[in-house]
Amino acid sequence: MRSNPEVHTVHDIGGAWVNKLSGVPVSRHRTKETAIRRRRQIARKRGTEHAIHNLSGEIGRKNSYGNDLRSPATLAEKNR
Repeated sequence: MRSNPEVHTVHDIGGAWVNKLSGVPVSRHRTKETAIRRRRQIARKRGTEHAIHNLSGEIGRKNSYGNDLRSPATLAEKNR
């Protein structure tokens, strides 16, 4: 089974916030909040993870919209 690639929201050198899929820019936004809202919609639809980067480029937060092996529901099921 092939998994969907993560989507990333990153800050661009030019000052915009860019959403990337497999390293390819798919949308540009003036604000981080707008970029996050758009990528969240796509990540949910694709059932994948959304990585949100800080200005420094580090991942500041990750949200999973798919089969997250570390989710509380999955861990509870494994412990039964």
